[in-house]
Amino acid sequence: MSDDKRYDLVIIGGGPGGYVCAIRAAQNGLKVACVEKRGRLGGTCLNIGCIPSKALLQSSHLFEEADKHFAEHGIKATPKLDLKTMLGRKDEVVTSLTDGIELLFKKNGVDYITGTGTIIDTETVEVAPGGRKKKQELKTDTILIATGSDVANIPNVEIDEKQIISSTGALDLKKVPKSLIVIGGGYIGLELGSVWRRLGAEVTVVEFLDRIMPGMDNEISKRSRVIFAKQGIDFKLSTKVTKAEKQKTQVKLTVEPADGGDAETLTAEVVLVSVGRRPYTEGLGLENIGLETERGFIPVDEHFQTSVPGVFAIGDVIPGPMLAHKAEHEGVVLADYLAGEAGHVNYDAIPGVVYTWPEVASIGKTEEQLKEAGTAYNAGKFPFSANSRARSIGEKDGLVKILADKESDRVLGVHIIGPDAGNMIHEALAAIELGATATEISHMCHAHPTLNEAVKEAALAVHKRTINM
Repeated sequence: MSDDKRYDLVIIGGGPGGYVCAIRAAQNGLKVACVEKRGRLGGTCLNIGCIPSKALLQSSHLFEEADKHFAEHGIKATPKLDLKTMLGRKDEVVTSLTDGIELLFKKNGVDYITGTGTIIDTETVEVAPGGRKKKQELKTDTILIATGSDVANIPNVEIDEKQIISSTGALDLKKVPKSLIVIGGGYIGLELGSVWRRLGAEVTVVEFLDRIMPGMDNEISKRSRVIFAKQGIDFKLSTKVTKAEKQKTQVKLTVEPADGGDAETLTAEVVLVSVGRRPYTEGLGLENIGLETERGFIPVDEHFQTSVPGVFAIGDVIPGPMLAHKAEHEGVVLADYLAGEAGHVNYDAIPGVVYTWPEVASIGKTEEQLKEAGTAYNAGKFPFSANSRARSIGEKDGLVKILADKESDRVLGVHIIGPDAGNMIHEALAAIELGATATEISHMCHAHPTLNEAVKEAALAVHKRTINM
């Protein structure tokens, strides 16, 4: 390869972090190549994660609405499930978005190279395209590792993507299982469990901890479990899965109390393993440059620089929440940094959303975190049952909860379970980023009738001044 083809930046991984960084870096005038082994850009998120799951969540939500709730609005309907078409629509959504990224690469002058990238030294990435094609070497000034994460496993539970499935297999079941056990009560398990429950499966969630959605505010977690249980999901908390045995028509799970006790057996037609994700660093050649990991993650400084000069990392391979939008933001900030521009990531202002229905959204500190840190705070809550828009659309479950510093009144955390919580949380994002107080939110004129009026009322509740409750 001639020197005129030497890159300023070679990115290994074309997921949300990698492809966004590639586009921004190219816009900043850098010569960029992005190496992706999947054969399609977008990473786990677009191909087998965020996007296909949201497509199925929307389709299954509409199916359940027609089946169970249209009658409340004076609409009589008897829906019939066409799973093949539903899955086909999901695939079309994915294809259109991944194809769109390729067009964006062309538009911005990013070289897209298909194959497995391995770091040979700090200036060389070797790409193995597979098949009989020859390997090629990319010379570069800077290397970015943005390889994302992979499904985490548990001992004695072997995933075959047929009877025992990962989140990938859960997106492509050819028929609705009569029963589904979800191992893990986090975001992914609850979302995919909700999809198949709506379509007719009996769903049980087995969680090692004593709560679902670890990391969420505990009050919101408890309220969510009550709502999901009312919808038909069974929960076995503080329960450990020790073994899975595949039988002809079902899977037999051996479980026992997390803190010890007698074992029992659970059976289901399909078992979904959803116990989190792990950083994906296999085969990257980290040993070639002396780059070591800590607990599987690649340590970086505030500019995403690893311990090896010229080698950076972002997204799921570094410590922090494994969220696509976090990786995207890191990609933009890094691309600007490499071009000599300023940027930062406020890790206290990254929203997390569970796309069940009602949705669950959170940003900033939880009550548990504030108590542990010894931070004095006031809490304001407002239920959607007292919000006029929520009542008019028949979505009364849930609440908005605002936590504000007791002295300064600055908003420290906002937690929502309710309709459209994933969109509503962005008012809280703006408030936290701009250092707003609960009083300032309460003084803003919110449109009526809207769901976001519940945010204003929760802000008023911080100082016990609610109007509509």
